[in-house]
Amino acid sequence: MRIPEDFVLGAATAAYQIEGAVAEDGRGESIWDRFSHTPGKTVRGETGDIACDHYHRWQEDVRLMRELGIQSYRFSIAWPRVLPNGHGTVNEKGLDFYRRLVEALLAAGIQPMATLYHWDLPQALQDKGGWPNRDTAKAFAEYAHVVFRTFGDQIPLYVTLNEPWCASVLGHLIGVHAPGMNDIRATLAAAHHLLLGHGLAVQAFRDESLERARIGITNILTDIVPASEDPADTEAASRADAYFNRWFLDPVVRGTYPDALAPFGLAAIVQPADLDTIRQPLDFLGVNYYQQQKVQAQPNDPLLGFRALPPEGELTAMSWGIQPEGLYRVLRRVHDEYGPIPLYVTENGAAFEDVLSEDGQHVEDPRRIAYLQAHLAAVLKARAEGVDVRGYYVWSLLDNFEWAEGYAKRFGLVYVDYPTQRRIVKASGHWYRAVLERRALDV
Repeated sequence: MRIPEDFVLGAATAAYQIEGAVAEDGRGESIWDRFSHTPGKTVRGETGDIACDHYHRWQEDVRLMRELGIQSYRFSIAWPRVLPNGHGTVNEKGLDFYRRLVEALLAAGIQPMATLYHWDLPQALQDKGGWPNRDTAKAFAEYAHVVFRTFGDQIPLYVTLNEPWCASVLGHLIGVHAPGMNDIRATLAAAHHLLLGHGLAVQAFRDESLERARIGITNILTDIVPASEDPADTEAASRADAYFNRWFLDPVVRGTYPDALAPFGLAAIVQPADLDTIRQPLDFLGVNYYQQQKVQAQPNDPLLGFRALPPEGELTAMSWGIQPEGLYRVLRRVHDEYGPIPLYVTENGAAFEDVLSEDGQHVEDPRRIAYLQAHLAAVLKARAEGVDVRGYYVWSLLDNFEWAEGYAKRFGLVYVDYPTQRRIVKASGHWYRAVLERRALDV
């Protein structure tokens, strides 16, 4: 299977998961600093205080990317490193770190893709209500202006938000992510204000009149499958799709919320013209895909009306199912129902039980190679059928702080020996380099 020359192959990371240096050069506290330091919130109480020490080892990491042949690097800018209080005075030392990184990437021939928000809200804004507070969306637009004015067309691809579903639902309803809340109204308000912040950030981007840079948003999308052909299960799948996918697709593309969400009470939060602000013309949509979800009707739950069934077959270390055909279906669906708009698979990957060899030089991860090969083949199949998908980013470049899972789960193409911070390219990293060199995939 040939890989078109204009199809970008990259890798992705996020600031809190790799940077460390949480108290250096004027960086402010984030909600993940506070959350991870709260007893019982993460595996073994682990935090991102050091993580992969990327803040000090970024030059080594750029060299690694160059050696692997990575064409594009998706990273996130830490809002509290740029604006420690969330708004107001800019921390130039924080911006300088990203200036050096971007310049090094460009010098190495690697295209930067910068995400403005990957869940690390400044704690100073959380203290004022966080995302459930409408003012946070306005602060996000101020921060976006700073980034766009600083980097302009140096960064060709900008992403406003990473997975607002996770930031709102996991952070404000289920409570397993920062800020660790269990409040349905706060969840709805946070979700809406995240999207409002996205729209305001896109407006800020257009205000800067950049000539070559492009902007989009990244959603985590799930392939929803009914448990049976029973009409009740089919209806349950439709409701699940509204909850998992359309909640954050419809407003951005269509300027509406799904009717299935009406019983949640969203109307009380949405102000006039909000949806017009959210529905800004986009240059691309980012798709993060990890799994398929089979759902069954649940009449005893009048609000949701469905329940997710346990995954079947082979599982990753995160207990997620492995269904590459789901990624194909998601891309086709977004293209057919929301297009035409360029798509990027901004995250796809898997955690497995990686073991460093006794000599400390090798990590054999054949299951990851098989996973990535099957999912990349699914992407290329969709492209061959006319879906305008322009790139694929492996999650992740490095093993890193995996949020509430701490350092227990490894997603990287590169193994990180945390006590020494030594980087060891895994077999999957060598495989990816070969794919990049040959511009072909064996299937």
